[in-house]
Amino acid sequence: MIQIIPAIDLRDGAVVRLIQGDYARQVSYSCTPADAARHWRDLGAELIHVVDLDGARLGKPQESSLRALEAIVGATDAAIEWGGGIRNAMSARRALEAGASRVVLGTAAACDSDAAASMLSELAGRVVIGIDARDGRVAVKGWTQVLDLTAEDLARRMRAMGAQRFIYTDIAQDGMLTGPNTAALRAFCAAVDAPVIASGGVASASHISALAAQALPNLEGAIVGKALYDGATDYAGLVAAAGPPQGSPQEVSNA
Repeated sequence: MIQIIPAIDLRDGAVVRLIQGDYARQVSYSCTPADAARHWRDLGAELIHVVDLDGARLGKPQESSLRALEAIVGATDAAIEWGGGIRNAMSARRALEAGASRVVLGTAAACDSDAAASMLSELAGRVVIGIDARDGRVAVKGWTQVLDLTAEDLARRMRAMGAQRFIYTDIAQDGMLTGPNTAALRAFCAAVDAPVIASGGVASASHISALAAQALPNLEGAIVGKALYDGATDYAGLVAAAGPPQGSPQEVSNA
Protein backbone atom coordinates (compact mmCIF):
# COMPACT_ATOMS: atom_id res chain seq x y z
CA MET A 1 0.00 0.00 0.00
CA ILE A 2 1.26 3.46 -0.90
CA GLN A 3 1.17 6.32 1.56
CA ILE A 4 -0.09 9.60 0.05
CA ILE A 5 2.13 12.47 1.22
CA PRO A 6 0.94 16.04 0.49
CA ALA A 7 3.69 18.54 -0.31
CA ILE A 8 4.16 22.13 0.79
CA ASP A 9 6.82 24.05 -1.17
CA LEU A 10 7.99 27.34 0.32
CA ARG A 11 9.54 30.53 -1.07
CA ASP A 12 9.88 33.58 1.15
CA GLY A 13 7.76 31.68 3.67
CA ALA A 14 4.81 31.37 1.25
CA VAL A 15 3.25 28.31 -0.40
CA VAL A 16 4.26 27.94 -4.06
CA ARG A 17 4.95 25.36 -6.76
CA LEU A 18 7.63 25.36 -9.45
CA ILE A 19 7.08 23.80 -12.86
CA GLN A 20 9.83 21.25 -13.55
CA GLY A 21 11.97 22.88 -10.89
CA ASP A 22 12.20 26.18 -12.79
CA TYR A 23 12.34 29.10 -10.35
CA ALA A 24 11.08 31.39 -13.11
CA ARG A 25 7.92 29.29 -13.52
CA GLN A 26 6.34 29.71 -10.11
CA VAL A 27 2.71 29.32 -9.12
CA SER A 28 1.75 30.97 -5.83
CA TYR A 29 -1.12 29.97 -3.55
CA SER A 30 -3.09 32.11 -1.13
CA CYS A 31 -3.09 29.71 1.83
CA THR A 32 -0.50 30.03 4.57
CA PRO A 33 1.87 27.11 5.21
CA ALA A 34 0.13 26.43 8.54
CA ASP A 35 -3.31 26.49 6.90
CA ALA A 36 -2.13 24.10 4.19
CA ALA A 37 -0.69 21.68 6.75
CA ARG A 38 -3.83 21.84 8.87
CA HIS A 39 -5.96 21.15 5.80
CA TRP A 40 -4.00 18.03 4.81
CA ARG A 41 -3.94 16.74 8.38
CA ASP A 42 -7.72 17.25 8.70
CA LEU A 43 -8.12 15.09 5.60
CA GLY A 44 -6.05 12.35 7.21
CA ALA A 45 -2.46 12.97 6.13
CA GLU A 46 -0.04 11.60 8.70
CA LEU A 47 3.12 12.82 6.97
CA ILE A 48 3.60 16.12 5.11
CA HIS A 49 6.58 16.83 2.85
CA VAL A 50 7.83 20.43 3.15
CA VAL A 51 10.55 21.92 0.94
CA ASP A 52 12.45 25.16 1.51
CA LEU A 53 13.05 26.09 -2.15
CA ASP A 54 15.13 29.13 -1.23
CA GLY A 55 17.26 26.98 1.06
CA ALA A 56 17.79 24.42 -1.69
CA ARG A 57 19.13 27.04 -4.05
CA LEU A 58 21.12 29.08 -1.51
CA GLY A 59 22.63 26.15 0.39
CA LYS A 60 21.17 26.62 3.85
CA PRO A 61 17.71 26.69 5.45
CA GLN A 62 16.19 30.17 5.27
CA GLU A 63 14.82 31.84 8.37
CA SER A 64 11.50 32.65 6.68
CA SER A 65 11.04 28.97 5.89
CA LEU A 66 12.07 27.84 9.35
CA ARG A 67 9.50 30.21 10.83
CA ALA A 68 6.95 28.63 8.51
CA LEU A 69 8.05 25.21 9.74
CA GLU A 70 7.50 26.26 13.33
CA ALA A 71 4.02 27.54 12.41
CA ILE A 72 3.24 24.26 10.65
CA VAL A 73 4.33 22.23 13.66
CA GLY A 74 2.23 24.45 15.91
CA ALA A 75 -0.82 23.96 13.71
CA THR A 76 -0.83 20.19 13.29
CA ASP A 77 0.34 16.93 14.82
CA ALA A 78 1.29 15.47 11.43
CA ALA A 79 4.89 14.38 11.05
CA ILE A 80 6.91 16.79 8.91
CA GLU A 81 9.52 15.69 6.41
CA TRP A 82 11.71 18.72 5.71
CA GLY A 83 14.11 19.38 2.84
CA GLY A 84 15.98 22.23 1.20
CA GLY A 85 19.45 23.46 2.10
CA ILE A 86 20.34 20.65 4.49
CA ARG A 87 24.05 20.47 3.76
CA ASN A 88 25.55 19.72 7.19
CA ALA A 89 24.66 18.43 10.64
CA MET A 90 24.10 21.93 12.01
CA SER A 91 21.41 22.75 9.45
CA ALA A 92 19.83 19.34 9.97
CA ARG A 93 19.68 19.87 13.72
CA ARG A 94 18.22 23.35 13.23
CA ALA A 95 15.33 21.94 11.19
CA LEU A 96 14.77 19.10 13.65
CA GLU A 97 14.79 21.56 16.56
CA ALA A 98 12.18 23.65 14.71
CA GLY A 99 9.94 20.59 14.71
CA ALA A 100 10.74 18.51 11.63
CA SER A 101 10.39 14.77 12.20
CA ARG A 102 13.05 13.96 9.66
CA VAL A 103 15.18 15.86 7.14
CA VAL A 104 15.91 15.26 3.48
CA LEU A 105 19.53 15.28 2.37
CA GLY A 106 19.92 16.02 -1.33
CA THR A 107 22.84 18.07 -2.63
CA ALA A 108 25.14 17.06 0.22
CA ALA A 109 24.48 13.38 -0.52
CA ALA A 110 25.77 13.85 -4.06
CA CYS A 111 28.47 16.46 -3.48
CA ASP A 112 29.81 15.99 0.07
CA SER A 113 30.24 12.35 1.05
CA ASP A 114 31.87 13.27 4.38
CA ALA A 115 28.91 15.43 5.42
CA ALA A 116 26.46 12.76 4.30
CA ALA A 117 28.28 10.05 6.20
CA SER A 118 28.40 12.21 9.33
CA MET A 119 24.69 12.99 9.25
CA LEU A 120 23.71 9.40 8.50
CA SER A 121 25.83 8.27 11.45
CA GLU A 122 24.56 10.92 13.87
CA LEU A 123 20.90 11.11 12.90
CA ALA A 124 20.32 7.62 11.51
CA GLY A 125 16.66 7.14 10.51
CA ARG A 126 15.87 10.84 10.79
CA VAL A 127 17.73 11.45 7.52
CA VAL A 128 16.08 10.68 4.17
CA ILE A 129 18.22 10.74 1.03
CA GLY A 130 16.50 12.78 -1.66
CA ILE A 131 17.69 12.01 -5.18
CA ASP A 132 16.36 14.23 -7.95
CA ALA A 133 17.03 13.16 -11.51
CA ARG A 134 16.87 14.83 -14.91
CA ASP A 135 17.13 12.25 -17.71
CA GLY A 136 18.47 9.79 -15.18
CA ARG A 137 21.27 12.07 -13.94
CA VAL A 138 21.40 13.57 -10.47
CA ALA A 139 20.43 17.25 -10.21
CA VAL A 140 21.58 19.33 -7.23
CA LYS A 141 21.50 22.87 -5.79
CA GLY A 142 17.80 23.38 -6.28
CA TRP A 143 17.92 21.48 -9.58
CA THR A 144 20.18 24.13 -11.10
CA GLN A 145 23.12 21.76 -11.76
CA VAL A 146 23.13 18.25 -13.26
CA LEU A 147 25.98 15.87 -12.40
CA ASP A 148 27.55 13.06 -14.39
CA LEU A 149 26.15 10.58 -11.89
CA THR A 150 23.14 8.32 -12.22
CA ALA A 151 20.40 8.27 -9.62
CA GLU A 152 20.89 4.54 -9.09
CA ASP A 153 24.65 4.84 -8.53
CA LEU A 154 24.14 7.57 -5.94
CA ALA A 155 21.43 5.52 -4.22
CA ARG A 156 23.71 2.50 -3.95
CA ARG A 157 26.51 4.69 -2.57
CA MET A 158 24.23 6.19 0.08
CA ARG A 159 22.77 2.82 1.01
CA ALA A 160 26.28 1.52 1.62
CA MET A 161 26.78 4.46 4.01
CA GLY A 162 23.72 3.47 5.99
CA ALA A 163 20.85 5.40 4.38
CA GLN A 164 17.53 3.90 5.46
CA ARG A 165 15.03 5.69 3.20
CA PHE A 166 15.02 7.48 -0.18
CA ILE A 167 12.89 9.96 -2.10
CA TYR A 168 13.16 9.71 -5.88
CA THR A 169 12.02 12.71 -7.94
CA ASP A 170 11.84 12.68 -11.72
CA ILE A 171 12.23 16.38 -12.52
CA ALA A 172 10.73 16.15 -16.01
CA GLN A 173 7.47 14.96 -14.48
CA ASP A 174 7.38 17.39 -11.56
CA GLY A 175 4.44 19.76 -11.76
CA MET A 176 3.38 18.46 -15.19
CA LEU A 177 0.44 16.34 -13.95
CA THR A 178 1.16 13.71 -16.61
CA GLY A 179 1.87 10.79 -14.31
CA PRO A 180 5.03 9.37 -12.77
CA ASN A 181 7.90 7.93 -14.78
CA THR A 182 7.25 4.31 -13.80
CA ALA A 183 10.19 2.91 -15.78
CA ALA A 184 12.68 5.16 -13.98
CA LEU A 185 11.02 4.44 -10.66
CA ARG A 186 11.26 0.69 -11.20
CA ALA A 187 14.97 1.00 -11.94
CA PHE A 188 15.52 3.13 -8.87
CA CYS A 189 13.61 0.81 -6.53
CA ALA A 190 15.57 -2.14 -7.87
CA ALA A 191 18.84 -0.38 -7.01
CA VAL A 192 18.26 -0.24 -3.25
CA ASP A 193 16.87 -2.56 -0.59
CA ALA A 194 15.27 0.26 1.39
CA PRO A 195 11.95 2.15 1.37
CA VAL A 196 11.48 4.55 -1.55
CA ILE A 197 9.06 7.47 -1.83
CA ALA A 198 8.13 8.57 -5.35
CA SER A 199 7.78 12.22 -6.31
CA GLY A 200 6.78 13.98 -9.50
CA GLY A 201 3.84 13.75 -11.87
CA VAL A 202 1.04 12.27 -9.78
CA ALA A 203 -2.22 14.00 -10.71
CA SER A 204 -4.97 11.41 -10.38
CA ALA A 205 -6.13 8.27 -8.66
CA SER A 206 -5.29 6.36 -11.84
CA HIS A 207 -1.66 7.44 -11.47
CA ILE A 208 -1.59 6.03 -7.94
CA SER A 209 -3.25 2.84 -9.19
CA ALA A 210 -0.54 2.61 -11.86
CA LEU A 211 2.14 2.91 -9.20
CA ALA A 212 0.46 0.25 -7.07
CA ALA A 213 0.24 -2.02 -10.11
CA GLN A 214 4.04 -1.96 -10.37
CA ALA A 215 4.04 -4.11 -7.20
CA LEU A 216 7.38 -2.66 -6.11
CA PRO A 217 7.95 -4.11 -2.63
CA ASN A 218 9.95 -1.13 -1.37
CA LEU A 219 7.75 1.64 -2.82
CA GLU A 220 6.54 3.20 0.40
CA GLY A 221 4.76 6.39 -0.63
CA ALA A 222 4.06 9.08 -3.19
CA ILE A 223 4.44 12.83 -2.73
CA VAL A 224 1.70 14.89 -4.37
CA GLY A 225 1.71 18.68 -4.69
CA LYS A 226 0.43 20.73 -7.60
CA ALA A 227 -2.43 18.38 -8.48
CA LEU A 228 -3.89 18.75 -5.00
CA TYR A 229 -3.58 22.54 -4.90
CA ASP A 230 -5.00 23.03 -8.39
CA GLY A 231 -7.91 20.67 -7.83
CA ALA A 232 -6.84 18.19 -10.49
CA THR A 233 -7.34 15.45 -7.91
CA ASP A 234 -8.36 15.13 -4.28
CA TYR A 235 -6.65 13.58 -1.31
CA ALA A 236 -9.44 11.13 -0.49
CA GLY A 237 -9.46 9.79 -4.03
CA LEU A 238 -5.73 9.20 -3.98
CA VAL A 239 -5.94 7.41 -0.64
CA ALA A 240 -8.75 5.22 -1.94
CA ALA A 241 -6.61 4.24 -4.92
CA ALA A 242 -3.60 3.49 -2.75
CA GLY A 243 -5.23 1.79 0.21
CA PRO A 244 -5.04 3.04 3.81
CA PRO A 245 -2.01 5.20 4.73
CA GLN A 246 0.78 3.43 6.55
CA GLY A 247 2.26 4.41 9.90
CA SER A 248 1.19 7.07 12.35
CA PRO A 249 2.53 10.49 13.34
CA GLN A 250 4.40 8.97 16.28
CA GLU A 251 5.82 6.10 14.24
CA VAL A 252 7.02 8.43 11.50
CA SER A 253 8.47 10.83 14.05
CA ASN A 254 10.62 8.07 15.51
CA ALA A 255 11.65 6.59 12.16
